Amino acid sequence: MSTIARMIDHTLLKPEATAQDVAELITEAADLGCYSVCVSPSHLPLAADLPEGLHLAVVCGFPSGAHHSSVKAAEAALAAAHGAEEIDMVINVAAARENNAQAVEDDIRAVRQAVPGVVLKVIIEAAALSDEQIVLACRAAEAAGADFVKNSTGFHPAGGATQHAVRLMRQTVGDRLGVKASGGIRDAATARAMIEAGATRLGCSSSRAVVEG
Repeated sequence: MSTIARMIDHTLLKPEATAQDVAELITEAADLGCYSVCVSPSHLPLAADLPEGLHLAVVCGFPSGAHHSSVKAAEAALAAAHGAEEIDMVINVAAARENNAQAVEDDIRAVRQAVPGVVLKVIIEAAALSDEQIVLACRAAEAAGADFVKNSTGFHPAGGATQHAVRLMRQTVGDRLGVKASGGIRDAATARAMIEAGATRLGCSSSRAVVEG
């Protein structure tokens, strides 16, 4: 299961999470061999350096995506200045639901231009979109220069990761972008199903259950 561990962004995004909770997240991620920890920007800068080999991902425009693009760009730039190596941004979901591909692309590009040297993962909130809108959002992310598309914040009432959405996202971006599955991945079987559907990264808060299976 160590291969799965290196695909995991060990995630803590509850608004009530404390600095101690984040410290414990980092310790657990290092113990499990996860790829990164994913935290809210309010926890930056981190109180201590990350262990060697553990990366830092930070969310942006989270969880609604309904922030102005300039605000998302500024938030991403501040996170990068405080050590974020990866940004997980939420798209303008309403624009995707309106089939406004240009607005979705422009929103993503604003963040891309703000953090040119940082891995950009674009959360499309797939459960709130039709298949056609999922394809639209993925194409917009690729056109704007994203590195990954990601299916879910894990906070939307419409739901989290599904094999169908992950498979459709992979079919849309091919091998050109990474695909991150997130939301409701709480055991090894679900993690394997997402990987089989095309995920190359997993967002998990129950990472120990996933890794130890």
